Amino acid sequence: MRESLGSLAAGPWIYAMVALSVLLDVFVPVLPSGVLVITAATAAAAGSGAAAGQVPHDVPDILALTLSAATASVLGDLVAYRLAWRGGERLDRAIARSRRLTAAQERLGEALSRGGGALVVLARFAPAGRSVVSFCAGAAHRRVRDFLPWSALAGLSWAAYSVALGYFGARWLGATWLAAGVSVAALFGAGAAAGLLVRRRPA
Repeated sequence: MRESLGSLAAGPWIYAMVALSVLLDVFVPVLPSGVLVITAATAAAAGSGAAAGQVPHDVPDILALTLSAATASVLGDLVAYRLAWRGGERLDRAIARSRRLTAAQERLGEALSRGGGALVVLARFAPAGRSVVSFCAGAAHRRVRDFLPWSALAGLSWAAYSVALGYFGARWLGATWLAAGVSVAALFGAGAAAGLLVRRRPA
């Protein structure tokens, strides 16, 4: 098992796969980008010897994986943001037809106008939350300087959390599919909790 996972992270193509998956899942939220990040982190841990409790010699692989996922997350957010910005009346009508999207747009606008973007960070962990936030921010013509820093923080937080789940899961449970499964379950658990918090109206 350790050899098969280690070989998964042996080539640079894994970073391209992770980046492409994370970039596209803002448009196709069902893409398992988080699962792929965790699996890659587990594989990197298997190849580094972390699963055996050794000090890893290829920590830059973990850092590169985190940066790849975070950068792709921000780029995907910006693409969705710009598309929604230019979407015009058609996108505005589509949002207006959905009470959930309209409410999300209003809450996001309030959060950004108050200088707080915790909603952007929280939504990054919620199922499809990233898509809603990015498109609503663009459709509402929120300033990019209000949106981008929070998008960057959200992407980095999500990437670091996902990589840490895979890496430390392999270290504590061994480089097995069980470790990857437990890590994925923890990611889904965080997503469910974030979804509940996002649906709550701020005081």
